[in-house]
Amino acid sequence: MTPPETHEIRIKRLFGKTRFGIFVLFGAIVLSTSTLSINTVSSQLSEEYESNSANIAKNIADSSVDILLNRNLATLQSLIDQFVEIQSIRYIYITSDTGEILAHTFVPGVPDVIRESDPHATEPVERSLPGMGDFVEVGSPILAGQAGTVHVGMDLDLVALKIQRATGQQIYLICIILIVGILGSIWFLRLAVTPLEELLSYVVGLARRDVDALNDAKVLARDDEIGEMARLMLHAAQGDASGAAPNPGSGTD
Repeated sequence: MTPPETHEIRIKRLFGKTRFGIFVLFGAIVLSTSTLSINTVSSQLSEEYESNSANIAKNIADSSVDILLNRNLATLQSLIDQFVEIQSIRYIYITSDTGEILAHTFVPGVPDVIRESDPHATEPVERSLPGMGDFVEVGSPILAGQAGTVHVGMDLDLVALKIQRATGQQIYLICIILIVGILGSIWFLRLAVTPLEELLSYVVGLARRDVDALNDAKVLARDDEIGEMARLMLHAAQGDASGAAPNPGSGTD
């Protein structure tokens, strides 16, 4: 095997674990960052939509007091139809203080799951309606529940789609950072490998008593640790060479 091949194999062995460690490190960073990003975005968007739905329910409750007192159900129906046009709101229904459904936006009729639920509940609750999908329902009492309750259903599928888009953009950016980081780390690692390869070539030349290698100005002129090691090895090699030469002054009588 020629010396250059030997040098290359040694350098690869020396930094093999370092390269592997870089991949593992960046992979762990991307995985943890992506997980945190997805959880954060999912939580924030879900809370935002729930808050918006609760505000809409409260607005409807505040606006429907006079309408309910006058028993103008047509106006009440028109009121909730306007709010359904808001993105992510899929259904709205209003129940009386006795639990009767006074107005709703379900087509063609109110699902059995809704009819069997608590008409006075105001806490967020997840519902799965056959043929419609999954929802989070929030409620708001009208006159502290004395005049009924407004229920608003938020489409979870739409929220999930928005979460995927938001996290997808972040993950896309993180992947770019990962690729650039790995390539940059390999480039910096290569900067450390090149001087070592030069030093190995110089050491082999010293071992073979190669005149050209002994006077390799490129390595000997370096002002870093590689240059210091090369000059130290040259000094040691020259000392060994002079020590091995016969001493003219010595002899036996």
